[in-house]
Amino acid sequence: MNRFSRFLTVYFFEEPIFTTGGECYIAYIQKQPNLWICVPHLTESQNQEEINALQMFLLCSFFKKKRQEDFIFWYYTPMALGFSRSFNPKLVIYDCMDELSTFRFAPPTLKSEERKLFQKADIVFTGGYSLYEAKRNDHSNIHPFPSSIDKAHFEKARNCNAEPISQSVIPGPKIGYYGVIDERFDIDLVREIAEKRPGWQIILIGPIVKIDPGTLPRRNNIHYLGSQEYNDLPLFLSGWDVALIPFLINESTRFVSPTKTPEYLAAGRPVVSTPITDVIFHYESNGLIDIATDSDDFIAAIESKIKIYDKREWLQRVDQFLSDNSWDKTFNGMRSLLISTVGDRDDRRADAVLHAVKTIEILNAAPS
Repeated sequence: MNRFSRFLTVYFFEEPIFTTGGECYIAYIQKQPNLWICVPHLTESQNQEEINALQMFLLCSFFKKKRQEDFIFWYYTPMALGFSRSFNPKLVIYDCMDELSTFRFAPPTLKSEERKLFQKADIVFTGGYSLYEAKRNDHSNIHPFPSSIDKAHFEKARNCNAEPISQSVIPGPKIGYYGVIDERFDIDLVREIAEKRPGWQIILIGPIVKIDPGTLPRRNNIHYLGSQEYNDLPLFLSGWDVALIPFLINESTRFVSPTKTPEYLAAGRPVVSTPITDVIFHYESNGLIDIATDSDDFIAAIESKIKIYDKREWLQRVDQFLSDNSWDKTFNGMRSLLISTVGDRDDRRADAVLHAVKTIEILNAAPS
């Protein structure tokens, strides 16, 4: 969206914030000259129907002095149809980043709303190739776009010698993970690794969401450092010996394409992952990471990585593989497809039509 805002005006609608009493309104935060974060503030409501009605009211207010046909609606969740289905923008995009229906606490109407969004959308993007294969027959204009990364940002970990204090005081080999700790996280796997290798320090960074924190393993060598700033992630990565992707293999991870995989690699950290389809297809098949199925496999793989002191040949292969990964490439690919979908390949005319991008909603932890 930062890149789109160089050419278009972007209004990025977040999940609503609920307050007691007062009026409903939208808080506008300008992040870039043409990029606005829009946060609906709603009074506490009893049900989803009331919440949708309030958001529809705010959206109507937003368009009071604007023309709907001058906008693109860019959906990250089908549940946003609940308050936007009556609008008629110039173009509708469905950016399908995950199979949301398999997530814990997913709304029962999510699948039916997604079918309606497929019918309404002019173009569909998917957040990975396995998700694309699962959805490709649902729309005639669908394209895979695995998440890109900011390589320069994560490469800072390779030459950084200043870990954050919260991590630097932890002695011993560090095995790390960052990301949401939720129903996809293999709690038992992490517990077993920590028990079998008490000299290793397991670093876990990220919020605990949709699971009972009391179910998480508690040992002296497991460290929960909570949510951290994006800018600080390379500092944490710089102190890790190995990075983990300890996801369960179930319906909720069947189509995931973890962005942390190329981020770990860009940071120069060896990676051990459970057998996630997209991770196997893109990274293990190219000899860049190790796949493990249980705690003993993970321990063997981690030990082999810790013993390798000269990683230059591996890093050369990593850099060559990631050389084609960039947000500029993703942006240019998407923009070209949008122009083509509008039906006019003349950039100037198409950009005149696409002069504003409207993001209906961004999914954070769970669909509304």
